[in-house]
Amino acid sequence: MKNFIFISPNFPTNYWQFCRELKKNGLNVLGIGDQPYDELTQNLKDSMNEYYKVSSLENEDEVYRAVAFFIFKHGRIDWLESNNEYWLERDAKLRTDFNITSGFQVQDIPQVKFKSKMKQYYIKAGIPVARYHLVDTLENCLEFAAMVGYPVVAKPDNGVGASHTFKISSDEEMKSFFELKWPNTQYIMEEFVNGEVNSYDAIIDSEGNPMFETGNVTPMSIMDIVNNEDNSIFYILKNLPEDTRAAGRATVKSFGVKSRFVHFEFFRLLKDQEGLGKKGDLVALEVNMRPSGGVTPDMIDFAHSTDVYKIWADMIAFDRSTMPIGEHVYCAFAGRRDGKDFIMSHADIQEKYGSNIKMMDRVPDVLSGAMGNQMYVAVFKTQKELNAFYQDILRCRGEEEA
Repeated sequence: MKNFIFISPNFPTNYWQFCRELKKNGLNVLGIGDQPYDELTQNLKDSMNEYYKVSSLENEDEVYRAVAFFIFKHGRIDWLESNNEYWLERDAKLRTDFNITSGFQVQDIPQVKFKSKMKQYYIKAGIPVARYHLVDTLENCLEFAAMVGYPVVAKPDNGVGASHTFKISSDEEMKSFFELKWPNTQYIMEEFVNGEVNSYDAIIDSEGNPMFETGNVTPMSIMDIVNNEDNSIFYILKNLPEDTRAAGRATVKSFGVKSRFVHFEFFRLLKDQEGLGKKGDLVALEVNMRPSGGVTPDMIDFAHSTDVYKIWADMIAFDRSTMPIGEHVYCAFAGRRDGKDFIMSHADIQEKYGSNIKMMDRVPDVLSGAMGNQMYVAVFKTQKELNAFYQDILRCRGEEEA
């Protein structure tokens, strides 16, 4: 029996389903987390063979000892994974320390975590990238901005999501950025790309071939959602565009991805941009070597009448899957921000869209910055119905159509 250590199986809360499918496939599922066992959901308890509680997953020594304990008790560990961006580096260090060869090692992390290092792999794949400058002095950053033109975007070179991202539109704002940025953190500064985010989401087998592919569109900038405390929307596409598929597959090959669930992000240009391409072209944004966050795996299932938790677990256990793909629809996420005067109440939404809605819940505080506070997930057969849903659910008083 293969031994699989799942780091943080309790968060995000839907990740117990990865464990369930691993256990169904005959793996010995061993969880390491910081939530007391008695507080775990029954679903998660039933999906693991054993659980080791640490006081904090941030405590490297404790997590190391937890892995050592499982090896002592169960023998060699075949897989160790969290499927979580926050723990990618920890996962790699544990694999390297314990000679677990199925996954990224310490030496692989820079090119998949540092935004500046990702660019060379995108270029190798033939995909345009925004010009950039690693933030050093105010003078050099002003020179870079003068070269590419305002606005520019600055963010931690090794960061998760849109955390501490700045859109800088003038020399004065550049000076303010230098006062606000985190000390002892390397930032990357890039030319602004006028585009909407299109993703390539896929489960890749041990030969680097896709077992499953889809994608999503984020019409609004995550950076603006976080910085402006705005509502959040994105949707799973009914059908993956061929250019996104080609760009995603080229990126998989360039990075040498094997045996992973991936979420690659591209900009689709909203207008011609010199040096990058024509309106509608794809430009590289960043790679994420894990599933798209939050409830996205569930949304993918709703959009394609399938089960990506099972497809991923089949990849781990068998390197192939017979999970069928069913009807294709759009699956919309709408995250409403508390404090806004929405025209439609929760009851109104349920009444009008009850037959479309698949999930509705409060967003955990740790995710609410990028995803809003109250989420609705719904499916639609056409783009027209999808757009109408967003207009209804997000319109506030004072924004009524004339």
